[in-house]
Amino acid sequence: MKKLFVKTYGCQMNAYDSAKMADLLAPLGYGAADAPDGADMVILNTCHIREKAAEKVYSELGRLKRLKEEKALGGGRMLVAVAGCVAQAEGEEIVARQPAVDLVVGPQSYHRLPEMIARAAREHGHVLETDFPALEKFDSLPAPSASGVSAFLTVQEGCDKFCTFCVVPYTRGSEQSRPPAAILHEAQKLAEKGAREIVLLGQNVNAYACPDQDGKRWSLARLCEAIAGIEAIVRIRYTTSHPRDMADDLIAAHRDNPKLMAYLHLPVQSGSDKVLEAMNRQHTSDDYRRLVEKIRGARADIALTSDFIVGFPGESDADFEATLKLVRDIGYATAFSFKYSRRPGTPASTMRKQVPEDVKAARLACLQKLLLDQQYGFDDSQIGRTVPVLFEKTARKPGQLMGRTPYLQPVHVAGDAGLIGQLCDVAITRRTANSLHGTLAEKRVLA
Repeated sequence: MKKLFVKTYGCQMNAYDSAKMADLLAPLGYGAADAPDGADMVILNTCHIREKAAEKVYSELGRLKRLKEEKALGGGRMLVAVAGCVAQAEGEEIVARQPAVDLVVGPQSYHRLPEMIARAAREHGHVLETDFPALEKFDSLPAPSASGVSAFLTVQEGCDKFCTFCVVPYTRGSEQSRPPAAILHEAQKLAEKGAREIVLLGQNVNAYACPDQDGKRWSLARLCEAIAGIEAIVRIRYTTSHPRDMADDLIAAHRDNPKLMAYLHLPVQSGSDKVLEAMNRQHTSDDYRRLVEKIRGARADIALTSDFIVGFPGESDADFEATLKLVRDIGYATAFSFKYSRRPGTPASTMRKQVPEDVKAARLACLQKLLLDQQYGFDDSQIGRTVPVLFEKTARKPGQLMGRTPYLQPVHVAGDAGLIGQLCDVAITRRTANSLHGTLAEKRVLA
């Protein structure tokens, strides 16, 4: 059997796509390899969002080039593929800079991998596929061959928002939504293979909108309602959302759908209206505050998380203070925060008044301290409570399990491995830096 090694960078959608590619290549005789040096094919599934993403890929390609040469000396062959957003953005440059690469495949061309591998073997040349076909990509890929307790399921891809700092519209294309029947079929298959929680994925997941075969429009709220009808699925989540697409029916679903978790990732990026306008976010800080008030009016216990960029071009001390004020006003369970970094081809990369690195670093440290204080405060609020925990796996310590609360907090509990996949009541007793700890309650198994 040939061996395949897939290295995944970045987001949850990339992890989902990596699993799909592995499943797609299984009929070609590729089994999983634990490391690149034991593989006949290596796929780097890349992400273009984080700083220096491309440089990390080129560094890894340098190592793979040496492995490929060593294998060739022994009479063998290794195929090297670059997939994902860096592939989409820099396909021709990748081939020019690193001739060891055999295949370059963009995010919406994964279904063509078998054909591309055949062409690479036949032509002994570089094969590039980085155009934007329709969402046939998803539904020509095989059903999942395996599932964990929590499983990703892509429902939407691409973005039409064109935030000035973001490469997604250029690397993933415009917003497209999968047909509901295909999504529900995959959700059922995941449930049959052991999934108890479904995490719906999309670059702009709450922009999901697709007609069914009868022409009736489905929203994300309706999709969540249909997935809730799968008995084995006990929890539903979705990520990532845009404030502009937080529709009334989705807000109501957080109130009315018991399987939809009281947890919402709702990126705001900045608390300054001047910066939000420069980012082309198309909402103000007060728009965001009113939206949060409406969401909490429907579901008072909802845990909010967000994304923040500090040091966006032109951000002043007053703009940064506005971000700190918004964080204090909203109160987050946790959040992700980053220094602004230029992405070639985006409007922000050519903006004047780029903020010095030392200023960005100081602002980021200040913001992260505030966010961490809020996270610890939220975690501490769970101590003394009994909460439902879905157990996902064994923990590092023998006899210990790891599960998650409805708010996605990791919880460690002494328990038998037979509880993996079960939803149990847990009494939370303490917090450590990165997780909660508790004991199984007397009425311990809920589902």
